[in-house]
Amino acid sequence: MVTTEGAVATTPTQRPVEALQALVRIPTVSHPDPGRIDVAAFERFGAELARRYPQVHALEHVAIARHGLLVRWPGRSAERPVVLMAHLDVVPVADDGAGWTHPAFGGDLVDEAVWGRGTLDDKGQLVAVCEAVESLLERGFVPSYDVWLSFGCTEEVAGDGALAAVAELTARGVRPWFVLDEGGAVAHDAFPGVSAPVGVVGVSEKGTTSVELRVEGRGGHASTPARRGPTARIARAITRLDASAMPSRLPEPTVELFRRMAPHAPLPLRALMSRADRLAPVLTRALVLAGPESAAMTRTTFAVTTLSGSPALNVVAQTARAGVNIRVMVGDTVEDALAHLRRVIDDDQVHVDVVDASEPSPVSPRDEAFDLLAATIEEVFPDAVAAPYVMMAGTDSRFFTTICDRVYRFAPFRMTKAQRESIHSYDEHLRVQDLLDGVRWYSRLLESL
Repeated sequence: MVTTEGAVATTPTQRPVEALQALVRIPTVSHPDPGRIDVAAFERFGAELARRYPQVHALEHVAIARHGLLVRWPGRSAERPVVLMAHLDVVPVADDGAGWTHPAFGGDLVDEAVWGRGTLDDKGQLVAVCEAVESLLERGFVPSYDVWLSFGCTEEVAGDGALAAVAELTARGVRPWFVLDEGGAVAHDAFPGVSAPVGVVGVSEKGTTSVELRVEGRGGHASTPARRGPTARIARAITRLDASAMPSRLPEPTVELFRRMAPHAPLPLRALMSRADRLAPVLTRALVLAGPESAAMTRTTFAVTTLSGSPALNVVAQTARAGVNIRVMVGDTVEDALAHLRRVIDDDQVHVDVVDASEPSPVSPRDEAFDLLAATIEEVFPDAVAAPYVMMAGTDSRFFTTICDRVYRFAPFRMTKAQRESIHSYDEHLRVQDLLDGVRWYSRLLESL
């Protein structure tokens, strides 16, 4: 049912579910080239969000980077403002929809879950924030401190949306007490042998750097190939890089993560994990051997993501290129990573062009603000262990470290291993109960400020 004012009238349980379905059905796919963005989709999304959450939109708000949104909810004090973040843009879906059990932009409600692109990354979180704030506004609740909602529109392409939000807050003299963005989750089956789900809160994130390896040559007819042409040199550079990892170690947040998980691990692992600070070299080696996901927790990683060479099968390439995505570990720098790459490749004919670069984010403290997040996790998810970690992906929140010392990354949803693997892949979905628990988590957080 729709009210005469155009806002949707439904029950507190139905509203977030129906809102998520409606928003998933709007394909807000971002693109580095603004000219290739479906502007109409983003405008429909903004209108739909306002229709679903009229009280949120009745607050003071300003458009950010055209389709983003910054909202101020005045509290009893402006002394320690808080920023809650989410983003409304999503990554593309393969043209043929391969792998999807239900349509990627269908927003189908099947098996007590909403299916579709963005349910986990990150429209589910956006809906949970809006639902919590809308419900509290309906009750006449006033938070202890100002609450800012920052909803980005260019997160998936590392665009200027978050920078614009930071600039607006800076111009207003706002220095947040803490910032909370997407990132961790209540992760089930996250660590082999650990029985309890782990509510991982990102206290930092790896830096993201993209480089292009490039080799130039004469090219020519494929019937008379020369040795070590551009494609061969690029191939050799890739295999050398793949065979030589940067040194591994455990940053302090990871040590604390294992210490907190130790009581829930099998006996053989419990002693090792509880003494992670003293047995870090042993635990580091074990993580490297356990597989790529755990190995990435210990070191800077290099992933070759794009390749290009000749435009035709019978033409020797004049130029061969390989794109490399680097995730820079806390404690390393971009220059450390580039020096390693050049040293390992060891070929002055392979040019290294830096496309973009960002250092790892500063490590946020585990003080009163972190303890508040952890206590709320353990209240709403009593079977979970709240713990810090270093996030391996990148978020908009990294830009907020210039105005805030406490930047955290956590989505208050239970996620299985299969769900985590579906992010940026296929069959992304969020269970209805988990969405409702996420709304409850934000409500309790806001009430507890």
